[in-house]
Amino acid sequence: MASQYGDPRHLLPGNYKRLITDWLEEDCPSFDYGGFVVGESEGEARLLGKSPGLVAGVPFFDEVFAQLGCSVEWHVQEGQSIEPIKHCATVRGPVRKILLGERVALNILARCSGIATKSNSLVTALRAHGWNGTLAGTRKVTPGFRVVEKYGMVVGNADPHRHDLSSMTMLKDNHVWACANNQAAADGGARVPASDDSIAAAIPRAVQAAKAAGGFSVKVEVECRSIEEANSAIEAGADVIMLDNFTADGVREAAKKLKQDWAGKGRSFLIEVSGGLNESNAAAYVCPDVDILSTSSIHQGTSIVDFSLKVSLR
Repeated sequence: MASQYGDPRHLLPGNYKRLITDWLEEDCPSFDYGGFVVGESEGEARLLGKSPGLVAGVPFFDEVFAQLGCSVEWHVQEGQSIEPIKHCATVRGPVRKILLGERVALNILARCSGIATKSNSLVTALRAHGWNGTLAGTRKVTPGFRVVEKYGMVVGNADPHRHDLSSMTMLKDNHVWACANNQAAADGGARVPASDDSIAAAIPRAVQAAKAAGGFSVKVEVECRSIEEANSAIEAGADVIMLDNFTADGVREAAKKLKQDWAGKGRSFLIEVSGGLNESNAAAYVCPDVDILSTSSIHQGTSIVDFSLKVSLR
């Protein structure tokens, strides 16, 4: 995982600082009435971790206060596990500015840390079952907040999967069916029904079109609901085959058959499993022929790690 080889903050694009600016402006769009009461006193605040978990989101927290003219001294490392109550960092600067950034910084840190904690928990559980594949998040992220959520996955030793529609081509049944009907309309033919047979038959053209648009550098993944669809996608040259909403037994059987049937035939592909996976059932899908387990459970609707800031005057 990326966090094992370097500092995750080096992954961040320059525009994350603009996001911080926007979030600060959203939280205080006009007058800061509470800040008026505080005045210009200098002070410091202790960042306290109030629930167990991994600390994640340090660069976002730092940037909030950097933009407000404050400094942050950390007493824990990014990705470190903490137990309550832990003094994690000290923020110094004008108290008015500390309080101006308090809620934005805490919200980001709490959410990012919660995702890292959940991600690491599931990775650890899968490793305990002897599986060395990739646990990945999904694109079911919060608009405007995806960079924080994807960052939390990385700190938690999960794979962030594709960040957006430009990162990789994901062909789902709707894409394939629409592609088939687009071609039928161009040829002056009748509409293609959305049946299992029609989807499998239409996969090759959809994969070829995706590869023509994306070129050699953009991988193509195809969501498959049957062995027939998977074989069609592999034959067409798909890079990743997603077995979607299979049972655990169905996954093990399908993945093994696909790897065996295509061995030595010049087709290189990964098998991804997705659909309703979480901490209670993911281990049942573990097998040597599955390369990737993807789930939104590590970032969508997860708990937070609770933090607070306690201010004192200098």
